[in-house]
Amino acid sequence: MYANAIVVPSSSTPISSERHGAFTQLFHWATVLLVGAAYILSPGGSEARVYSAAADAARQWHESVGLVVFAVVLLRILWRLFSVTPEPAPAAAWMRASAKAVQWALYALLVAIPLTAITGAWLEARPLTILGIGNIGPMLAPAHDLGASLAYIHTILGNAIIWLAGLHAVAALFHHYVLRDGILRSMLPNWR
Repeated sequence: MYANAIVVPSSSTPISSERHGAFTQLFHWATVLLVGAAYILSPGGSEARVYSAAADAARQWHESVGLVVFAVVLLRILWRLFSVTPEPAPAAAWMRASAKAVQWALYALLVAIPLTAITGAWLEARPLTILGIGNIGPMLAPAHDLGASLAYIHTILGNAIIWLAGLHAVAALFHHYVLRDGILRSMLPNWR
């Protein structure tokens, strides 16, 4: 099965023409879990609600997980620049273009969501919290209205990534169960 495999240094799983390597899979699934956790932990609502005493623990967890998402995404992008990817499965041109568009949109959202949160909080003169480390004070001059607008955009983008990730998952299941082309298997660990 791995006759044409390319072994990436520091990766224990070879990359074949059909499968992604272990680090790529780890980054993918860690991102899925972290984005889901950040979404669930979000206190949501108005600024008064988000920064209320009742929502403080949820906000701190949301910010901490969100900052971990941002770090993982930056590492994932760096890894992607240097990693080898499997050959794309044969598909219609519109399917390849759609897959590429969704992939770029997901990456754009994965960068834009934490950037709007960080910038919005700092413009609202709010620190960011990293559990176990402490607060990172605002590094921007206050501009409350702009910060509130960015916080609102952050919320919209957070909802958008959930919908787009859902579409991505449905497409993966369609490839697996209808087209039977191995796209989903390429991102799953090979436990055989």
